[in-house]
Amino acid sequence: MKKATYLLLLLVLVFNCKNETSKKAEQPPIKEAPQNIASTKIEKQLREVYKSRDNIIIDAVANDSAWAKSTWYALDQVWLGDSLTKEDYSGRFKLSWSDDALYILAEIKDDTLIDNIADPLVKWWDDDCLEIFVDEDNSGGEHQYNHNAFAYHIALDGNVVDMSTEKTGKLYNSHIESKNKTLGNTTIWEVKMSLYDDSYNDKGSNTPVNLSVNKKIGFAIAYCDNDKSLERENFIGSIPVEGEDKNRGWIDANIFGTIILKE
Repeated sequence: MKKATYLLLLLVLVFNCKNETSKKAEQPPIKEAPQNIASTKIEKQLREVYKSRDNIIIDAVANDSAWAKSTWYALDQVWLGDSLTKEDYSGRFKLSWSDDALYILAEIKDDTLIDNIADPLVKWWDDDCLEIFVDEDNSGGEHQYNHNAFAYHIALDGNVVDMSTEKTGKLYNSHIESKNKTLGNTTIWEVKMSLYDDSYNDKGSNTPVNLSVNKKIGFAIAYCDNDKSLERENFIGSIPVEGEDKNRGWIDANIFGTIILKE
């Protein structure tokens, strides 16, 4: 009798362990922000972004007048994975702004697009997606589970995910309007993004900030690339990151570049 009871308890314990392991596999890798993140940002990659004179229509068609006047910037810094060939991937982007939003146009050449994970809050970084990092006041610093800055993952289906203050993924679809279109191996992404300051409350009512000339904003952009694997194979960003751990944008706003808004 005692032996049977012992075996039953052992089976229950094994089942619970497997269940917990399965749950953990659906969550992002939890690593607490290092304690040595500087509280003051050193500005780098300072770029001027010019205001659009006309409305930019979010349709993934790059025929707006603002894009004709904007500069292309490379999206070519490998943050995770092996080096890439032009046949596998190349990327670039442009920026513009209005009183109420920042605009991004990205051109991604990727030979394989993956969007296999149906639940937008499960392993959202392992499907192909565009990721935009923004720090409204360019203050830098840690933002892992707070809104000192945002790291928006924009999926191919338009869902927008970032970490919440609850240390789990949350949809922020109201922050971003996006559209993407693919022709051959080239995908055009067009994005309109509202900006929020660090008082943002996940459980409250929030108002986007108004943008103005000479405002400085922390900014970086990246692309998660998956070529039919169980997880992303490459993570390519817009700015060089020092050190061995280059996947720090979702934790440390100090790695962001700086944009300054101009007429």
